[in-house]
Amino acid sequence: MKKIILLINFLLYLSVSAQQDPEYTHYMYNMSVVNPAYATGVPAMMNFGGLYRTQWVGAYGAPKTFTFFGHTAINDKIEAGISFLSDDIGDGAKKENNVYADFAYVLKLGGKNKLSLGLKAGFSSMQSNFNGFRFTDPQTDIAFSENINATKPNIGVGAYYFRDNLYVGLSAPNLLKSKYIEEKSGVNAFGSEEIHTFLTAGYVFQLNNALKLKPAFMSKFVKGAPITLDVSANVLYNEKFEFGASYRIDDSVSALFNINVTPTLRVGYAYDYTLTNFGQFNSGTHEIMLLFDLDLLGKGFDKSPRFF
Repeated sequence: MKKIILLINFLLYLSVSAQQDPEYTHYMYNMSVVNPAYATGVPAMMNFGGLYRTQWVGAYGAPKTFTFFGHTAINDKIEAGISFLSDDIGDGAKKENNVYADFAYVLKLGGKNKLSLGLKAGFSSMQSNFNGFRFTDPQTDIAFSENINATKPNIGVGAYYFRDNLYVGLSAPNLLKSKYIEEKSGVNAFGSEEIHTFLTAGYVFQLNNALKLKPAFMSKFVKGAPITLDVSANVLYNEKFEFGASYRIDDSVSALFNINVTPTLRVGYAYDYTLTNFGQFNSGTHEIMLLFDLDLLGKGFDKSPRFF
């Protein structure tokens, strides 16, 4: 019974806080999902990426998130791809899937400076399953009396400025505030998608022939919730080993590590330690990342097209 009550409170908390979009520690390598204008400027190179995040391990019904993207530069002006996001809260009590096609148009600003403008188009679906809920009140709350299964169209926009050692992005991946729960049986209940705006940036310092320092940040803005800010710093050694740390303001600290297993395959892991009082109810967050680059022309490349 305590688990059921905790799960209900957890779902209500997420709804009130208005932060429906998942968090990422490897946000710098998950940019296609966040910003449709993300561009690499590397023609004939197809990029694939996957990320799995299990948040707040040990807390009943805690979120589990999976993302996937495929992305390629069609020519020096046009880049396109697909992105998929699945977020599960409450072991199926609330599950959301987003499937999008991404399109970006790259403008050359002079020198090595480029500005990309992007558009996402696709759909979001939400399913709820309250069948296993048990209530102390014999009268079941109407808001939990019927499962939801709805699919809504959505669009997103973004801008992405970049050059060899710098990027700055601004995006809103979900612009349509679709309402999944409407007024019913005299109960006013709303389950709408709030617009999330992401500001991201990163820079690469060449410390010497073997070391690069890669600071980055991501800030998220959403109506009805505090601004979130992630600040990270990674060190890349010999273009192969990368390790670093991240801090999410008033939330968590993280350790990150990734390695180039082969010239085209990179695998990474991150662990988040919760700093808030909620930390006593969980043992942290685990995140696994996989990136794969497919060289369509077999010409090879001397650096990762993602995050330099």
